[in-house]
Amino acid sequence: MKILTAFAVLPLLIPGSAPRPDVVQTDAGQVQAKTVGQARVYDGIPYAAPPVGHLRWQAPQPVRPWDGVRASKLGNPWPQQPNSEVPKGSSDEDCLYLNVTTPAAQSAKPRAVFVWFPGGGFFEGAGNSYEASKLASRGDVVVVTVNYRLGIYGFFGYPGLPGSGTFGLQDQQAALRWVQRNARAFGGDPRNVTIAGESAGGMSVCAQLTAPASAGLFSKAVMQSGSCAFDWPANSQYPGQAADSFWHPVRQVETDGKEWAAAKRPELACKPGQSTLDCLRATKSDVLLAETKQFTQSGYGGAVLPLSPAKALRAGLFHRVPMISGNNQNEATPWLAAFGEIKDYPKLVTDMVGAKQAAKVLREYPLDRYESPAAAWAAVTTDRIWSCTQVASSRQAARKVPVYAYEFADQHSPLSQPGQGAAHAVELPYLFRLGGLDFPLTATQQRLSDQMIDYWTAFARTGDPNGPGRPQWLPSAPKGLSLAPTDQTGIRPVDLSQEHHCDFWTGLTRSSTRISTGDSRSSSNA
Repeated sequence: MKILTAFAVLPLLIPGSAPRPDVVQTDAGQVQAKTVGQARVYDGIPYAAPPVGHLRWQAPQPVRPWDGVRASKLGNPWPQQPNSEVPKGSSDEDCLYLNVTTPAAQSAKPRAVFVWFPGGGFFEGAGNSYEASKLASRGDVVVVTVNYRLGIYGFFGYPGLPGSGTFGLQDQQAALRWVQRNARAFGGDPRNVTIAGESAGGMSVCAQLTAPASAGLFSKAVMQSGSCAFDWPANSQYPGQAADSFWHPVRQVETDGKEWAAAKRPELACKPGQSTLDCLRATKSDVLLAETKQFTQSGYGGAVLPLSPAKALRAGLFHRVPMISGNNQNEATPWLAAFGEIKDYPKLVTDMVGAKQAAKVLREYPLDRYESPAAAWAAVTTDRIWSCTQVASSRQAARKVPVYAYEFADQHSPLSQPGQGAAHAVELPYLFRLGGLDFPLTATQQRLSDQMIDYWTAFARTGDPNGPGRPQWLPSAPKGLSLAPTDQTGIRPVDLSQEHHCDFWTGLTRSSTRISTGDSRSSSNA
């Protein structure tokens, strides 16, 4: 393998011809680029064997080498039900692919590598959605976007099943090991790797920050709208929702899997004497897909995650790397629709925090301060669920490493829906061509996009986001930068803890509103 890797850094030579700059030799075979703008894009590179058959719910295995040259073509997204990113859905488990985007121009020295883990609640989305040509070419970095297992395929658990609840996280680690072996072949520096992600991708970054097996695989981290401490109190995102987090003890993940399998076994036509796991591995993918949302929590307490990431971060047990960490100003507004026409704001607050705490919340967020009950509820849930859990993680990390905090505040992103403002995920077209599309940006928004790419990629290159053409950004979390176009507030300093009432939420008594450890058992209903 070391010999193959050494050869991978050399230009591919075809006898009797000039070197092919659009063809790269990886450790498993050759891949060919397509040109997009000022970038070369190598889509659909397998980084692990297809996790099918007996490899379902196994740690990712080495990819089988191939002959010839693989064309640049997107690989399968992970199995998921139809959604905006994968309109027809998918049930094909041959999905462990990544995409590499490099500047077309040659560089005299290896470039920083920026690895992107996509979001989607751990049950939908795809690395394929993030076309990175503008990020790579303007930022002069190598960008890698990753597909990893989700839902029942990535986070199922069962007693005696090694790796229960962590297969998606293990895929991410396999992709990072692939980067270590192959970065130089694409002009990248394996010693200068940044991991980044948004929403579930940001939480994935947090998991890797606290995963022992990720040591040495990256040197910087970016968490966008997803943190180690992320959790939610009862009835806060949907009516009837239980308080919970994305981190569950592995014993709970295994128990949930065993109970689910026992209930489903009569429908699966298991053979007499066949073990439940063997039966489930033989079950068609589309049958499992109908149940995929039952399994979106990652298990901790095993080899992959010994502790919940929130507890590990709070205890200082994380990889010492510089970080960018932040949110969008109005994160929770997309969830308002689940509550219908919002009229009784005090009842919603009471249902979330309990009668004893409701009066405190209503004093902190009086209705007469907001234009409507819906706006008040959006402020409460944005602060409690999103902003203050992110601030908690940023503060804890900042005790040991530089943390650059931010808030995306453009109220009119091309992804923003009417009345939602700087909602969850609307910053993404400022960094990527989503679905390969250039979303329409005004001149001031385009300037903000350029500045954000410059911040993010300078950080990837050096660990410091600062440089010419943009305001200074200090590593002083929870103080940071508010990012908005100049025809709104512009880029300006902001105290995120003060703006989002985080000291209030931290000081609330132990209840469903307490900023939790990330262990779902600590988020009890009031």
